Amino acid sequence: MALGGSTAIRPSGRAVDGLRAVTLEIDVNKYAEGSCLAKFGDTHVLCLATVDDRVPGWLKGGGRGWVTAEYGMLPRSTDERTDREAARGRQSGRTQEIQRLIGRSLRAITDLPTLGERQIRLDCDVLQADGGTRTAAITGAYVALALACRHLAEIGVLRRAPLTDHVAAISCGIFQGMPVLDLDYAEDSQCQADANFVLTGRGGLVEVQATAEGDPFDEERFAEMLRLARKGVAELVALQRAVLAVA
Repeated sequence: MALGGSTAIRPSGRAVDGLRAVTLEIDVNKYAEGSCLAKFGDTHVLCLATVDDRVPGWLKGGGRGWVTAEYGMLPRSTDERTDREAARGRQSGRTQEIQRLIGRSLRAITDLPTLGERQIRLDCDVLQADGGTRTAAITGAYVALALACRHLAEIGVLRRAPLTDHVAAISCGIFQGMPVLDLDYAEDSQCQADANFVLTGRGGLVEVQATAEGDPFDEERFAEMLRLARKGVAELVALQRAVLAVA
């Protein structure tokens, strides 16, 4: 299922509050307990959920589960090939920061005791990058997680759903002095400020990352970006609901 923004003066032709064309395609992998291919314009992220009946050692015997994530970019997800991080022998700081963000975002809406002593791992692999890979990963990973939890309920492992709300993420920025929603690379590489907002379906703030790329921005500009983010996340959550309703 898909949705998109309207026309205005941006490199993409979108309105300041317009999302890129967003598609969440489910059941794209026959092995994973949950799978979703999230497409935000030309940014494509494959999100797979795997259920593990073991929890990390530090959680054993505690009666609660865990949700974690791994994130990576394929070598030709960008205009030039980059080596796999496995070939380099270590993950970059950026990769570690993003996968921790994804994990925190999903745990924020998961009742871990209800999950029991099991772990759900989300693998988020960027197939193609054009800005906003972390926000697409969070939005798609939620769908994969929800499908995995539904699978556990269907086979009788869970008595009730462990997810307490939806969660989705979107970027905003100040481009040519104007707050805009859902930056693609052309805007992200030239913006005066950029921010990533992670919000729940009920509007709760999970995490906000905001950075001035040039002159500092004020509270008014931040409030405008938050307003745009709330609108964008509401549209993304509506799409998540629609996709899961027909799954």
